Amino acid sequence: MTSFRQFRLACCVLVASAGVSSGVVVGVPLAHAEDVPQSREEISLSFAPIVKKAAPAVVNVYAKQIVRTAPSPFADDPFFRHFFGDGGFGSPFGVPRERARNSLGSGVIVDASGLVVTNYHVIRGADEVKVALSDGREFEAEILLRDEQSDLAILKISDGDTDFPTLSFADSDDLEVGDLVLAIGNPFGVGQTVTSGIVSAVARTEVGISDMSFFIQTDAAINPGNSGGALIDVKGRLVGINSAIFSRSGGSNGIGFAIPSNMAQAVAAQALAGGTEVVRPWIGATFQKVTPDIARSLDLPRPQGALVVKVFEGSPAEKAGLAVGDLVLSADDYEVANPRSLEYRLTIKGIGETEKLVVLRDGAEKTLTVSLESAPETVRADEQLLDGYSPLTGATVANLSPRLAERLRLPSDQEGVAVTKVEPRSPAAQLGLQPGDIVVALQGHGVESSSELKRMTSQKQRLWRITVNRGGRLSRLVIGG
Repeated sequence: MTSFRQFRLACCVLVASAGVSSGVVVGVPLAHAEDVPQSREEISLSFAPIVKKAAPAVVNVYAKQIVRTAPSPFADDPFFRHFFGDGGFGSPFGVPRERARNSLGSGVIVDASGLVVTNYHVIRGADEVKVALSDGREFEAEILLRDEQSDLAILKISDGDTDFPTLSFADSDDLEVGDLVLAIGNPFGVGQTVTSGIVSAVARTEVGISDMSFFIQTDAAINPGNSGGALIDVKGRLVGINSAIFSRSGGSNGIGFAIPSNMAQAVAAQALAGGTEVVRPWIGATFQKVTPDIARSLDLPRPQGALVVKVFEGSPAEKAGLAVGDLVLSADDYEVANPRSLEYRLTIKGIGETEKLVVLRDGAEKTLTVSLESAPETVRADEQLLDGYSPLTGATVANLSPRLAERLRLPSDQEGVAVTKVEPRSPAAQLGLQPGDIVVALQGHGVESSSELKRMTSQKQRLWRITVNRGGRLSRLVIGG
């Protein structure tokens, strides 16, 4: 049997038209959101009024990326140039060629000033972004904020003093399995399309789609091109941003995932406040998932909660009384299934707020109130671009602090020099270095700071010995100079 393959809602490449077609699917409505249909008359009602209200706020997002191809490796070969000259196949062999890579996704206008929420993967690497409304208008879009961890991005369009149609946020925590929902987007570039279905699961955290996994699962048909589109309830309110599917073929198989509106609202609020990146709350504790063995040792009926494995001195967690061995069962009265669901709760609450945690300690429940703060910058990041003679050339590194660790999704207790960026086609990229890697040692000497690493890589060596920590595992590399 063919196994499931996981797909992000891949953006349709090289789509020619932004036209809108009337692909409204008539579904089974409810006379009241809380009731099931009671009569033939109720079943014959239409979703059309809801769609008419919501559809103008759902837009098409076009992203263009300029891809530069490397020159021919034979560019300096006299024999090759003798037969093909300098303009082989219409382009000089020694000159890099450029081509445009186009992709299409969807987005949702959430503020009348022109604030658009979409998926990060829709505009990843884009040099130019355009937004097309359902009425045919097109606008150049400014990217205000990109957040790869949540797979969300915030765009801004403008039309003078004109207000744009918007969708209001619903509280995604109110969703229940079985609730009716509609998905609106532009699948396959065919034009705006509406599909209906139900919520088939909530709080999905083990699907491996993004670092901030906490998804609404729906059977409303979602296809490539729906990325960034709206998942709405029967009152026409935004409950999620359509983001990914499970599929054997790449098309809809009835299992789609949407980022909850509460997360999208938290990210949009930071963009409205002038933020260019998402700053998440930090409480100064690390957590572990509860396994069946741990659950048995704690006399739990099932694996649940987030187990505290470390508390940092002077942190909000320590001040609140959280201790190693505590099991966090709930946050603000919402059940905590695992560390990711706790992280989601903290993120949507936001910096400057407090969170009520119920913990299990020595067989008894205890309630603690923890302050949500921004991670401290205990040392200056001092980002440095390595441009010497080493295999690390092309990597940007920085001194690791709790704040940078939070940004790179690293454990808060890590120390050393972290890679924050890798230039494409650089020696560091060829080495396989990635953002989040930690350079522990070079030439057998521990690396203490980014400036020290830059100095150490500025001199030629016959042999390079590099130790890198990736995900808690050390790799020792030996490379010729």
